Amino acid sequence: MKLGDLKPAAGSTKKRKRIGRGNASGWGRNAGRGEKGYGSRSGSKSAGLFEGGQMPLHRRLPKRGFTNHFRKVYEILNLRDLSRVEAATIDAEALVAAGLINKTDSLIKVLGDGEIDRAIEITADAFSKTAEEKITAAGGKVTRR
Repeated sequence: MKLGDLKPAAGSTKKRKRIGRGNASGWGRNAGRGEKGYGSRSGSKSAGLFEGGQMPLHRRLPKRGFTNHFRKVYEILNLRDLSRVEAATIDAEALVAAGLINKTDSLIKVLGDGEIDRAIEITADAFSKTAEEKITAAGGKVTRR
């Protein structure tokens, strides 16, 4: 057997439909493009939001709200998540290694949901009051970076 002898399995391929090749083919005359005009020509396409010249929907509706570009976005951690980290001192590198956050340079906030059973030293950008109280009550230390 040679590479030139290879053929697709029977029934697995179909011939391409050749449109616009006469009325006898069933796809003659307007070739499935509707009637005459711009849309029947090759290369014609209109923008997806074009509504035929009427005022488009996205311009008829009022604008609402705004986006605060100076907003700080924190990666949220709960105390129950910190039990997955084995290290005694927890920082961004240890959290990335444990798979709790994605990047070491992201802002981290620790919330107080869950319990902590050991003394840990944790470094983060922000802490809730309950998280800070629970960590210090367990004998740990809180450090803001």
